[in-house]
Amino acid sequence: MGYYSYFDPAYILVILGVILSLAASAKVKSTFASYSRVRNRNGITGAEAAARILQSQGIYNVTVAHVSGDLTDHYDPRAKVLRLSDTVYGSSSVAAVSVAAHECGHAVQDQVSYAPLRIRSAMVPAANFGASLSWPLVILGIILGGNHILITIGIWLFIAAVAFQFITLPVEFNASSRALKILSASGILQGEENKAARKVLTAAALTYVAGAAASALQLLRLFLLTRDRN
Repeated sequence: MGYYSYFDPAYILVILGVILSLAASAKVKSTFASYSRVRNRNGITGAEAAARILQSQGIYNVTVAHVSGDLTDHYDPRAKVLRLSDTVYGSSSVAAVSVAAHECGHAVQDQVSYAPLRIRSAMVPAANFGASLSWPLVILGIILGGNHILITIGIWLFIAAVAFQFITLPVEFNASSRALKILSASGILQGEENKAARKVLTAAALTYVAGAAASALQLLRLFLLTRDRN
């Protein structure tokens, strides 16, 4: 009975968040692996597809580069570089072209000054700062006998990190939407390949949804934790 008396029900929120994140990660990895074995009919690589898409959209100031790692693909709006991972850059699979097109979607957003992307980019310093210091400040505040100033600052820093997760959602969804339209209209992918691309990018989007949900659950646990201490 003594063990259960110390059980914090708020841990259920943490466990739920972990389960959501793991499930989404497993889904994207399995979907990507499945379509990584399917070569696109045009036989073009992820890097070649990215170059074609950028040119078709009138974007000439963005370079396509290789970055090591697995699914480490990203677009850097400051350096104007679209970086593609080992499994995407030189691969001619449907999955590789889909991911490359998604990153091109971010480059297009940057080109047209897509508002959510601008907001997200501006929030990066605050989000990183909040993610690293929020919990230490809250814990220190509790250790110091419920220092409300430290706890409040910690909560607001964590809110900034959670807000970043949620503003990321429309940015990622919009990039995928742009990518799918371009792939279909340009003929880079054909017929059933476009349906496969949608599956790959939908699975990838789930990781961002799960991440945002997990962050929101952590924020709720933080509120419950500080309320109980108060």
